[in-house]
Amino acid sequence: MAADDVTRDENLTIKQQREARRAEKVAALKAKQAKEKRNRMLGLVGSIVAGAAVIGVLIAVVVTSATPPPPTSQNLTAAERAELEIEGLETFEVESTHVQSAVEYEMTPPAGGPHNPTWLNCGIYEEAVPNEYAVHSLEHGAVWVTYDPEQVEGAELEALRDLMPSNYIILSPFEGLSSPVAASAWGASIALDGVDDERLVDFIVKYRLDPNAPEPGALCSQALDGPGKIA
Repeated sequence: MAADDVTRDENLTIKQQREARRAEKVAALKAKQAKEKRNRMLGLVGSIVAGAAVIGVLIAVVVTSATPPPPTSQNLTAAERAELEIEGLETFEVESTHVQSAVEYEMTPPAGGPHNPTWLNCGIYEEAVPNEYAVHSLEHGAVWVTYDPEQVEGAELEALRDLMPSNYIILSPFEGLSSPVAASAWGASIALDGVDDERLVDFIVKYRLDPNAPEPGALCSQALDGPGKIA
């Protein structure tokens, strides 16, 4: 690495380094999906279009076209969000009411419903956070990513933390998950096979700051810090 590259790396804050690593991982995941999609399209073209010359032209166009940058929650239209299909996605009809007591949620982790009047500040936590406060954050358009601390640790946990966006995201351990990783939004959840499950990126893109949440874009800060917040 050149000396000027080392200097630039040292000048980056930890948060900026995490953001850079997350962006690289998101781009890699989306590039892999794009490649698989191109391969499927090429197979379909090959079976339908007759003539080697025509097929050659189509392949050249597809292969040489630049892969578009990975979509983000902010630049997706409502129609594009709706069209983004995610295998294994579960959706729920949930009501938004404020309660002061503990809530027995029908889904684990919770994906909406009654919640405390105070929301949980978004961020990365190394301890479990109170459900009723996290659900209030979902109402504001946050995505809550949870993981089984017995299955996700060490390098995998660091990779998961690096993948998280800088706002409107909660990451915390959650005891009793049926899968290594899960993601929840208001009225939606998904069980994931692991840290490298590509559906996690799709879920975040689809639901973070979802305009269909009851209060999208409302504050996800300046309220309650749960235990073990590290970022």
